[in-house]
Amino acid sequence: MGEFTMPSLGADMDEGTLQEWLVQPGDPVRKGDPVAVVETAKSTIEVECFESGTVRRLLVEPGTTVPVGTALALIEASDKAVGKRLPRPQAPKRATPPTQSEPAPVPVPAAAHERGHTEAGPLLRHLAERIGVDLETLHGSGPGGRVTRSDVDRAAGAAARPPRIRATPLARRLAAELDVDLATVTGTGSNGAVRAADVRKATPGAAPAATTATRVATPLRPAEGRAPTMRQAIAALMTRANRDIPHYYLSTTVDMAAAMDWLHEHNRRSPVGERLLPAALLLKAAARAAREVPELNGFWAEDRFVPGEGIHLGVAVSLRGGGLVAPALHHADADALELPRLMAGLKDLVARARTGRLRGSEVSDPTITVTNLGDQGVETVFGVIYPPQVALVGFGRVVDRPCAVDGLLGVRPVVTATLSADHRATDGAVGGRYLTAVDRLLQHPEKL
Repeated sequence: MGEFTMPSLGADMDEGTLQEWLVQPGDPVRKGDPVAVVETAKSTIEVECFESGTVRRLLVEPGTTVPVGTALALIEASDKAVGKRLPRPQAPKRATPPTQSEPAPVPVPAAAHERGHTEAGPLLRHLAERIGVDLETLHGSGPGGRVTRSDVDRAAGAAARPPRIRATPLARRLAAELDVDLATVTGTGSNGAVRAADVRKATPGAAPAATTATRVATPLRPAEGRAPTMRQAIAALMTRANRDIPHYYLSTTVDMAAAMDWLHEHNRRSPVGERLLPAALLLKAAARAAREVPELNGFWAEDRFVPGEGIHLGVAVSLRGGGLVAPALHHADADALELPRLMAGLKDLVARARTGRLRGSEVSDPTITVTNLGDQGVETVFGVIYPPQVALVGFGRVVDRPCAVDGLLGVRPVVTATLSADHRATDGAVGGRYLTAVDRLLQHPEKL
């Protein structure tokens, strides 16, 4: 019987809060299936199962905060578990009379199973009737599928619990601060999730929406701006990164004329849904360059460099409530991941990051991270490495600059590409090769 434990969803995670179970005892699961929703200091994340099998027991109630590594559920491995729920087993028919050492089993009438009859003693039936539990809806955990007292108690507890309300972590914190009952709030987010704005609107005595001038002049309370817990988590991790990682920094200016010409032509002849932003070209070039210079794609662990299994590009995403996360675009260098698909994947990743619906694998296994602050007007960014990774790539805004090309002075679009790298794993020569590869790849956008 395997244990499904609270996973580590990042180097800065020590504990998590189980928000919601997506499975129940008896459900078959496959490796990679989402089975629970966990809230960390940074986001709400769907956590996937580590193995295939059948869920036997849920050990932690929703709303409980537990350390990383705590057992959350018991899962029977697929080589022992039945892949789907089966009817209650009937007593086997024997061709010969049983011996004295093997007493004859008491047969269970087939008609009872056909009616959905549930095996339970009279005392248990009386208890279930008294507390309002329908035995016919239960799947017994006792021998032969027999319903036990714990099955009834668990069903009674589930019935007594109020239904789980979908809400963002910021909305929950704000509701607690403003004493707002989330059950009374109409959610306007994804799948009806309650957002912070919905909570503010439902606050008793809330003033009408402020004008832009008023919003600028009014200081933000912590819950309205950056979530304090997220800021604390980011501060702790970045302090550790600056203290423990000997960074070195490199930068180069990339001529984007060929890339922008190709991009404009592609968008001109493409439907709206397949049009690209410069970010797609930059991310693809960063991933392909990591394929060429694998010394920067991986982790520093146990005093040595560990190469990443695949190129999973972490993309820094700023959250509306403050802070950031860096989920992964898996196999971003793959030839099969053409630019329109990469662009669609990026949009989906950003949308789910901002609505708290990331998957556990997306936040736990990036091998190199990219931060692009061009849309914020920033021209150059030198980032802090996210441990245990060994490199972080930065891109700024594409701007027009005077420059000399083939001996002639002209105005061309350029972007500043930077690299922050771990001196324990590589040196400047390796970093220089990486930025040179990024530059070369962007000169041939049609090959990305």
